[in-house]
Amino acid sequence: MLISVLASVKAQGDSEMSANERQAKRIFNQAYQQVFGEQGATLRYDVNITGIYKTYGTIWYKGKKSRFEDAKMNSWNDGTTVYTIKKKKKKKEVEIHETKNNKSDKYSSKFKFVPENFNYSIANDEEGLMLTLKAKKGTKGIKEVQALVKRQSYEPIRVRIKIAFIWTTIKISNFKSGGITDEMLRFPVEKYKDYKFVDKR
Repeated sequence: MLISVLASVKAQGDSEMSANERQAKRIFNQAYQQVFGEQGATLRYDVNITGIYKTYGTIWYKGKKSRFEDAKMNSWNDGTTVYTIKKKKKKKEVEIHETKNNKSDKYSSKFKFVPENFNYSIANDEEGLMLTLKAKKGTKGIKEVQALVKRQSYEPIRVRIKIAFIWTTIKISNFKSGGITDEMLRFPVEKYKDYKFVDKR
């Protein structure tokens, strides 16, 4: 989900922005680059969609590729194909999905993020810097994003997302930017030779 929130961030024109909004955008983009830049990154996430869904795990990113080990499933994405193993299924199966239409992760689609639909601001917080993104009038889906980052390094600490009246909290820990290799993100097919491969593309 964190990918859905941050990975779409692109530069906007700054001509009509206030000094506070320009600073917020600059810091938000620097935080984004630490996570989604060419060097890659890894982090632990703890997700809580109040009363609906909780999970935790570790994720690795590099460019369009990613891998995560979740409480409910393990998944590898090579930029084109997603390989998913659902832990609660008794059957030994590997599901195969297209990256652009990954039906194995039904929650991520709820977090589609369009940066132009938000106004940005920044404020001091006792834990660091709080970046607040509020949806412009008429925007559907995400209504607000609160991203807490460290004061000097801008490393992410926590992201809160509001859809309708429901808040989702993503706590981030064990963050490391860089050192991610393609081999770390490769689906280890040799490890799952005795699994049934179910193609859902």
